[in-house]
Amino acid sequence: MSAKKLAIFDIDGTIFRSSLLIEITDALITEKIFPEKVRDIYAKAYENWLDRKGSYEEYIEAVVNAFVKNINGVRYSDFAKISKKVIISHQNRVYRYTRELILDLKKKKYYLLAISNSPKTVVDEFCKKWGFNKSYGRIYELDKNGKFTGKILHEDLISDKAKILKRAIEKENLTINNSVGVGDSESDIAFLKLVKEPICFNPNNKLYLHAKKAKWKITVERKDVIYHLS
Repeated sequence: MSAKKLAIFDIDGTIFRSSLLIEITDALITEKIFPEKVRDIYAKAYENWLDRKGSYEEYIEAVVNAFVKNINGVRYSDFAKISKKVIISHQNRVYRYTRELILDLKKKKYYLLAISNSPKTVVDEFCKKWGFNKSYGRIYELDKNGKFTGKILHEDLISDKAKILKRAIEKENLTINNSVGVGDSESDIAFLKLVKEPICFNPNNKLYLHAKKAKWKITVERKDVIYHLS
């Protein structure tokens, strides 16, 4: 059997116009699974980002901290139910450029692979909607009663997107020839180096500077305008 053509996408900020982790954390608070005071953990970082006094990365890091500190003891069944509700509410809040790219690549029979640092349960729900063949996200350990322990499984793997890509290529019979990769931050550089057509979409500064040196394609979507910087 011939190897399948590959397209790999980051999700948060690349396809989804927010972060799945942010939305699921907010929903867990709204549904009273997490206490209201959890918002205080990332409120200042959020305000600093809005005021352009802090970075988006600092804001996300604060949300990750809030999630990890409070997921222990939560029932998986409750989490899965809320994940479905989040995706039903937010599944169409995507960028036009990457939405159309996904549809085009599907028509061309590409194998669509997604990698995200958001929880795998909500990542899988989102990727199911958009027709991805496989998705990777953070996996949180469950105890024998179906409750989260707070421990992240295989963290070394999910933190290395290039390692995930290489593993998927081997397991799913994919080819790097004519491959496409789309990312928005420096954590995506590792897998973008491996594909034939790396696309830096709405990149942060670190990815932008790397892309300029590497002569990678840089695409920006702002309001109703899509433009290419290289």
